[in-house]
Amino acid sequence: MVEKVRIDKYLWAIRLFKTRTLATEACKAGRVKKDGTNIKASYEVKVGDVLQVSKNIEKKLIRVAALLANRVDAKKAVLHYEDITPLEDTIKFKSMFRMPVLERDRGTGRPTKKDRREIDDLQDNFFMDEEDD
Repeated sequence: MVEKVRIDKYLWAIRLFKTRTLATEACKAGRVKKDGTNIKASYEVKVGDVLQVSKNIEKKLIRVAALLANRVDAKKAVLHYEDITPLEDTIKFKSMFRMPVLERDRGTGRPTKKDRREIDDLQDNFFMDEEDD
């Protein structure tokens, strides 16, 4: 059983980052935190630590369940950490990708001035409805 593991190696092993280099760079950039403070890549992880990991626009909150030194398949990796990200944060992240996309029929050409105004009105109404909720 592993007793000590560097944070960059752990994040790579549990498959939060594709390469260990990316995990190290995330630590250097301040995207990996423990108790609100930035962690260096050489930080030694302990079981029970709660880490905040920002990856692109996604923010995860994970609790270290078991230490892992080498990269394993995804099914085994999930057993070594617990995702404790609040549900509302997860919903916000996923809802960002459900924006409606306006499509025009192929071959109809460019929108006329009237079409353009109607499109703008639709978009304005869509965003105003979300703000009212």
